[in-house]
Amino acid sequence: MADPGEPLSTFIERTSEERLSRSEAFRGEMIRRRSVRSFSSRTVPREIIENCIAAAAASPSGANRQPWHFVAVADPAVKSRIREGAEAAERELYERRASKRFLDALEPLHTGPEKPFLVEAPWLIAVFMQRYRDLPDGTRLQHHYPIESASIAMGILITAIHHAGLVTVPYTPSPAAFLARILKRPAGERALAVFPVGCPAEDATVPALQRRAFDEIATFIE
Repeated sequence: MADPGEPLSTFIERTSEERLSRSEAFRGEMIRRRSVRSFSSRTVPREIIENCIAAAAASPSGANRQPWHFVAVADPAVKSRIREGAEAAERELYERRASKRFLDALEPLHTGPEKPFLVEAPWLIAVFMQRYRDLPDGTRLQHHYPIESASIAMGILITAIHHAGLVTVPYTPSPAAFLARILKRPAGERALAVFPVGCPAEDATVPALQRRAFDEIATFIE
């Protein structure tokens, strides 16, 4: 017989007006979110980073396997090594592997191989996807939909960072194997992204970009 589960005790019933108000407020908050690549040196308490990671770890996952691991780095020496590995990979990308079409797409963002934000931000959060997890009893637990699950968790992580009043940018180095070596992660894990986290620099700027119109990105069938 299937496990009947437990009663849903966390749901909060709200009026239609409250739901609309909350959805509008959240929409406005997320529209203000921008990816930032220039950080202040102001410190950020570890407790805030813990809360953001815990929020991301509440994400749904395939078969509830929770196929992720988050590594939060504040150590300047480790951040420096991550920057060195990232910039080596980026130079290879920009100079040899990237197509002209890809480089043209990046042009409005004014990005390049240099990644100073990896040492400027007070925290880095590296997100690893787990293909499997070895349990203490020696058995291997295979994970289901690990990329999809970890990707959803990263979206919630970005949201949690913004909601806390901080900024970040999702940085996805390719290849990213250097992250596993530097952070000593096991063979079953693959690095997906690094999120520098902190306050924006006083002179921080962001690209002048336009979001696609709502009717281009959403279809309603009623």
